[in-house]
Amino acid sequence: MIPVTYLALGDSYTVGEQVSYSECFPVQAAALLRKQGVTVEDPQIIATTGWTTDELEAGIAAAHIHKTYDIVTLLIGVNNQYRGRSVEEYATEFTALLQKAIAFAGNNPAHVVVMSIPDWGVTPFAADRNQEQISREIDAYNAVNKAIAGEWLAPYLDITHFTREATQDPGLVAGDGLHPSGKDYSRWAAALLPLLLQALH
Repeated sequence: MIPVTYLALGDSYTVGEQVSYSECFPVQAAALLRKQGVTVEDPQIIATTGWTTDELEAGIAAAHIHKTYDIVTLLIGVNNQYRGRSVEEYATEFTALLQKAIAFAGNNPAHVVVMSIPDWGVTPFAADRNQEQISREIDAYNAVNKAIAGEWLAPYLDITHFTREATQDPGLVAGDGLHPSGKDYSRWAAALLPLLLQALH
């Protein structure tokens, strides 16, 4: 049986800043697929902490990918918001990235899952900032990526609500007070699993 291939595109939230490799959500999602009897390779991850949409674009170009994948996830945009970039610029660059992701999935948008941007405004790191403004801006970015996913017929997974529960559960935040913990990533992976299974069947 040919193993399923998985490409994960993103930033710190995909690479799993502050957690072990086994705890990042793409690796946890692959482990859950295996529990369902799916033979899957370890995910190829093109993601770096701090990347914006244009930096992910450059990272993809540098990776020189010449093959397609059975499933692709795309989660990008928090650093655009953090750096105060416009939602309009994000929309343009995100669209280009989603088109690339679909091409990597053999031009099948049903095999690409777009994931919403987590809300870092609820973390201890943001305690001295305007948390309501951060949340509003994240919502604006997510409205854009959700609309674009819809236009291109790619499944969409909202994980933002998970991250906002950190106000009640400090265990959802990693030791740096900013990034999600392995505990939160496990919830993302569990929510992602049905969409990946749907894509594969």
